[in-house]
Amino acid sequence: MFKKKQAAAAATLENVLNQPVVQGRSPWRDARIRFMRNKAAVVSLVILVLITLACVFGPMLLPHTYDSTDWDAISLAPTLQNWHWFGTDDLGRDLLVRTLIGGRISLMVGALATIAAVIIGVIWGATAGFMGGKIDNLMMRMVDMMYAVPYLLIAILMVTLLGREFYLVVLTITILSWMDMSRVVRGQTLSIRSKEYIEAAHAIGVSTPTIIRRHIVPNLLGIVVIYTTVTVPGVILTESVLSFLGLGVQEPMTSWGVLIGDGTKTMESQPWMMLFPAALLSLTLYCTNYIGDGLRDALDPKDR
Repeated sequence: MFKKKQAAAAATLENVLNQPVVQGRSPWRDARIRFMRNKAAVVSLVILVLITLACVFGPMLLPHTYDSTDWDAISLAPTLQNWHWFGTDDLGRDLLVRTLIGGRISLMVGALATIAAVIIGVIWGATAGFMGGKIDNLMMRMVDMMYAVPYLLIAILMVTLLGREFYLVVLTITILSWMDMSRVVRGQTLSIRSKEYIEAAHAIGVSTPTIIRRHIVPNLLGIVVIYTTVTVPGVILTESVLSFLGLGVQEPMTSWGVLIGDGTKTMESQPWMMLFPAALLSLTLYCTNYIGDGLRDALDPKDR
């Protein structure tokens, strides 16, 4: 009887060992699969990539430059003649090239200002939430004071005083865009800092900056990615509003906001001057919002 049981156990062990090894899936792979199932987010991502590629490489492939004047085609309506697909403005400049160059500027401002705002917001919010106490109160009261100041008014004042250079526009938008991120990160940090692995790191003498860098920030990555996609359209829209008011980039350089502002002056007689940049700006904002929704559902499926 004992030998039979031993043989059966050996056979069972052999069957177990011969079973194929099941490979686990990481949370990021599961998130990618959930994101790819969201058709609206995937289509928006493809459209946004195409718009970005067109803005980056399109002007290199077209025969016109953004500041060249065609005196034989002033205020020309959209036509296939001489590559003036979007028409020309009242100075004879090709609107297709200017729209793509304007998109390049708007997307660059959106990307750079968002990255800077995310870095500042994550550092500020993680530090305030983890330290707690008086330091947390002091840091967050500073954020509240910045919230109390009208956003657009300060942006207009800073651009007017500092100038309208590209890097100054990015700096101005960055200074006024990181507060929301800091609040979100602080709230998440308050829930993370009481976890067992944080207490264990404290117990073995790990320094506070190291805990924030190696334990707090990596666990905030999901919410940071989601909120970044929400910040990008707001930053692009802010740059467009400043440019629309004449406080953005300077001529002959342009952006979508500058083109829309110029188009409103001749909207009745030359509607194409405003139609194309406004359409691309709206499409970009819609795409970034849909991508943000897709990332939220993919990275945080419990909140769907």
